[in-house]
Amino acid sequence: MFVLSVKSDKAIKFALCFLLVCALSIGGIISVVKNKALPASTIGGITMRAETHEERMTFFSQFGWEIDENPVTVKEVIIPEEFDETYEDYNDIQRQQNLDLEKYKGTRVKMWSYNILNYPGYENTDGIIRGNILVYEGIVIGGDICSNELGGFMHTFSLPTEDNP
Repeated sequence: MFVLSVKSDKAIKFALCFLLVCALSIGGIISVVKNKALPASTIGGITMRAETHEERMTFFSQFGWEIDENPVTVKEVIIPEEFDETYEDYNDIQRQQNLDLEKYKGTRVKMWSYNILNYPGYENTDGIIRGNILVYEGIVIGGDICSNELGGFMHTFSLPTEDNP
């Protein structure tokens, strides 16, 4: 049998230190999870909500886009832990629209792809221009407008104009 005898004031100090370390650890974990789980629901007056079909349609319409009623694809993707050159370039597009995928590295998100119906110069072409959104916790955290054709393009959500093609 093993007996450990400790003065009561030392035991109390040890217990208090142990509780303080536990509380700080839990607080740190909560702050990390909280920072990751709370993307902004509006950015620069743009509503980023995309949990429902209506919210996704509203999101695209804020930029002037008309999208097909049904998504082309809906899939889960994992944002890589390490960004290669391609993902760095893609994140540059996100930063241009006040978004950043850095803080979502390693996170599983949902990607919705829709046909864009009113892209200038492509109005009567079906399925060539897509609007893609990355959604985490019902909020758009990234995405793009792109062309599926050979030698196509990819850019921010902004509708092209003569000044900004």
